[in-house]
Amino acid sequence: MFRLNTLFASALLGLSIAASAQADTEIRFGVDPSYPPFEVKQPDGSLSGFDIDLGNAICAELKVRCVWVEQPFDGMIPALKAKKFDAILSAFSATEVRRKQVDFSHRLYNGPSALIAKEHSNLLPTAESLKGKTVGVMQGSAQETFAKSVWSPHDVNILSYQSQDQIYIDLINGRLDAAFQPAVQGDLGFLQKPQGKGFSFAGEPLTDKRLTDDGVAIGIRKGDDPLREKLNTAIASIRASGEYDKLASKYFNFDIYGK
Repeated sequence: MFRLNTLFASALLGLSIAASAQADTEIRFGVDPSYPPFEVKQPDGSLSGFDIDLGNAICAELKVRCVWVEQPFDGMIPALKAKKFDAILSAFSATEVRRKQVDFSHRLYNGPSALIAKEHSNLLPTAESLKGKTVGVMQGSAQETFAKSVWSPHDVNILSYQSQDQIYIDLINGRLDAAFQPAVQGDLGFLQKPQGKGFSFAGEPLTDKRLTDDGVAIGIRKGDDPLREKLNTAIASIRASGEYDKLASKYFNFDIYGK
């Protein structure tokens, strides 16, 4: 019996050491690759985008391997808590609501949200203007939370989708009056593409703190301070070295980091 217990204990110790070694050599990031230009899946299955570049730069700074785990956006927090991956790097805004469930790294970037509708629709991102209209938002997004809490009580119909592409399809087909998403994503991912012809931003972008809070950051399990400190150190390093600005210039012609 003693020998069996000893062998069992040794096996557990071996598994623990292996898990620890793996944790020291890689970081698994949860990502929903349907948010160009931040993250997108290429035809060959590879991932690209600003978030992907940032994650790879962070991993290179920490001398670890980046592992990207695909996950629908609305299930990010449950999957993080279930340890499907180590952190969320997927245009994940550090909102007050989310801070109750996960910790966050320092800011990666900031940016307003904006409404997109047909040109000359005269719609504005206000409850009064959108009364009786149908607006598409991403499930689990800060835009969904804002729209449902601020606009829904005033007879604005908010429809939640699992992917941004589905929102744009329904917008083009007339099933939606407007789409509400990060302004950068809407501009580069839709308005600047052929399918965005005939559409435009409706009104001025919103910078309401309920949408931006502390900007976009990396989501980390509560209490995982060692990982958070590593990520913060790496973020500071790529900012200081100029690597961050080099990567950002590939996608944006303005300061995406924000003040």
